[in-house]
Amino acid sequence: MVFSDLFFLFVFLPAFLLCYLLATWIDRQWLSSEGLRSNKAKNWILVCFSLIFYAWGEPVYVFLMLFCVLVNYFVGLGIANMEKYRKAVLIIGLVLNIAIIGTFKYLGFLAQCLCDIGIPVAVPNIALPIGISFYTFQSISYLIDVYRRESPVQRRFPDLLLYISMFPQLIAGPIVRYGTVADEIHHRHVNAADFADGIYRFLIGLGKKVIIANQLSEISDQFLVNGLNTLTTAGAWIGIVAFTLQIYFDFSGYSDMAIGLGRCMGFHFNENFRHPYCCNSITDFWRRWHISLGSFFRDYVYIPLGGNRAHQAVNILVVWFLTGMWHGASWNFIIWGVYFGLIVMIEKYTLLKVHDKIPAIFLHIYSMLLVIAGWGIFYFDNFQQMVVFFQAFFGNAASVYDFVDESALLDNFWLWIVALFFCLPIRTTVAEWTDRLLGDSGFKTIVVYATRIVFSLAILILSTALLVGATNNAFIYTRF
Repeated sequence: MVFSDLFFLFVFLPAFLLCYLLATWIDRQWLSSEGLRSNKAKNWILVCFSLIFYAWGEPVYVFLMLFCVLVNYFVGLGIANMEKYRKAVLIIGLVLNIAIIGTFKYLGFLAQCLCDIGIPVAVPNIALPIGISFYTFQSISYLIDVYRRESPVQRRFPDLLLYISMFPQLIAGPIVRYGTVADEIHHRHVNAADFADGIYRFLIGLGKKVIIANQLSEISDQFLVNGLNTLTTAGAWIGIVAFTLQIYFDFSGYSDMAIGLGRCMGFHFNENFRHPYCCNSITDFWRRWHISLGSFFRDYVYIPLGGNRAHQAVNILVVWFLTGMWHGASWNFIIWGVYFGLIVMIEKYTLLKVHDKIPAIFLHIYSMLLVIAGWGIFYFDNFQQMVVFFQAFFGNAASVYDFVDESALLDNFWLWIVALFFCLPIRTTVAEWTDRLLGDSGFKTIVVYATRIVFSLAILILSTALLVGATNNAFIYTRF
């Protein structure tokens, strides 16, 4: 099940919200009888619906996730209670988590690599459990934070299960640190403004996905899948730029929906995107893109390896090799990770030292050209197809431009304009202008909420219309 699904929008989500509302009433009864704020009923409803959400597409893998949570529950208790052996217990926990993700995500890839170099081994055909990269990384961060005493150990299994299985962020992030939500598991409160902001954020994300990303996917598929053998140079650029925009609106749309749903329940997830295509270097791009993954590797790999203090170049390459591996068990992802790692490393010793002396427009053009080329590596897990694409991309094609290219640009003119427009920090700019024009008055509140209601209804109606009969609706990052 995904958020941009009619069943989720009009059956699962309303059912969850009704049950959650009932649970809120029950918790208030406990509050009045016990004299304490309670979230027990709400938490159980959230756990039950999260398990249903995850089991909807592949029921068997819910047991894998439960096993993973159980393992980390006992390892966390061991770290907290066995002072003398806490480091050994941590290592055991890390090995078990890495073994789980390694078996299901990388075992087939490693076996195939051995076969390719002449070592005959059986290549297992293991289906990838959805969201395994996200919930294993959250488990790892939990154990390390407990070991570092940065977060309290969770002594109740249902509460740790709630943290790892929470359906808004379960299958495609953001990677939520335990410390971010530890207190809110039992101490959270939602008022009308929180709920309204959460719904609005959710619908913004829905619009990004359904209205923009899904339509861009048809253009990218037209050139990079169906038309690859007859690709022109212009077609290669149109196709990869469409994918560049598609993957941003797809993934940031999911993150917006996850953050919005969390807000509706009283959880405050950290931002995962900050307008990455407004970057002025590749280093800046990765400060803005998939922030939760970048901070994970920074805090749990880069800094422990030595960070900026020792072997910085090696540390950067290790982090980016792992970043590529995290995205998929395929050589193109590894190359993609090393590609950006090399650029980041080179920038540290060159560009960033003279960054302020270069005009911003040149920095932006430089950054986006490298980002777009990087998405070309990311897109193709077949090397022959990648070679065909890059030959056309760099001008070695049968023709430069044809009627199909012109149609893709002109027939989708407004889609291109809207996509480019919403890559900019529009919400921040609108908020600043609203404050300047209306100040902090009651009229401003009326205008803001009225505008949000109209905009939200328009997104919901248009998204629903586009989802009826839609055949291309999967989130890209659910496969990671």
